[in-house]
Amino acid sequence: MDLFAEINKLKQEKNAVILAHYYQDADIQDVADYIGDSLGLSQEASKTKADIIVFAGVHFMAETAKIICPEKKVLLPDLNAGCSLADSCPPDKFKAFKEKYPDHVVISYINCSAEIKALTDIVCTSTNAEKIVESVPKDKKIIFAPDKNLGAYIMKKTGRNMVLWDGSCMVHEIFSVEKIVRLKNAHPNAKLIAHPECEEVLLSMSDFIGSTTALLNYTIKSNNNEFIVATEAGIIHQMQKSSPEKRFIPAPPTNSCACNDCPHMKLNTLEKLYACLRDETPEIVLSADLIKRAEKPIIKMLNLSR
Repeated sequence: MDLFAEINKLKQEKNAVILAHYYQDADIQDVADYIGDSLGLSQEASKTKADIIVFAGVHFMAETAKIICPEKKVLLPDLNAGCSLADSCPPDKFKAFKEKYPDHVVISYINCSAEIKALTDIVCTSTNAEKIVESVPKDKKIIFAPDKNLGAYIMKKTGRNMVLWDGSCMVHEIFSVEKIVRLKNAHPNAKLIAHPECEEVLLSMSDFIGSTTALLNYTIKSNNNEFIVATEAGIIHQMQKSSPEKRFIPAPPTNSCACNDCPHMKLNTLEKLYACLRDETPEIVLSADLIKRAEKPIIKMLNLSR
């Protein structure tokens, strides 16, 4: 069976759209209608005319699409495609944490569950986090959750003193600084580019820091021909497609496993995507009340990001 042809046929028959994150397998990226980071995917979901959204990403991303488009059917190829960062912030514990700071504005990184979004004043992504934080009046105190590394990076950039939830992404925390130093020595002309979810010690030695889309655009515009990429390795597929003459080296993890591949993202496969679209399951189902509460901070973010 030609899965590419069958998927494209089903998309036409069902008026479906496939939204894929940059961290998905290359085959999924190649069959998707739109590829992007969390902000771009949210914006695309908000304006699609499709009846069915197949979200090739992880659970919180599909939830976000359902919150933005409650009238549409939102599918996720594998419901077990979760997120270590989202898992690091349980709603009950965060609610108790939030209650300690009743006078604080809550900004939550989009990499969190719908329940956390419902406890949030405004959502942000790595693309717009600085802008969102700066939109809060300086006399207002801020809680930033769930990513402590992104929060610390934004604190440094804005000078805002925020209360940080102690969460992190397993992929971005496992990069080996020692191995990266050796790699830089072996490739002295390579630019080290990193996602702000990485730890500060790695960010401090990076040539460029940015969201997934910003990293991609940097490699396209740069006159440099070699890059060490400190984020999930799936983005390299788009980098290589955009700049086939350039070399992209995935930053090495602290051990011998492929830990710079997100195990949750990689649960989605082309076969699962086909079956998901064919059978219209697994479907993301959220209560109307949860959607209503979680929608407000997302809409605030989308309005500020226009």
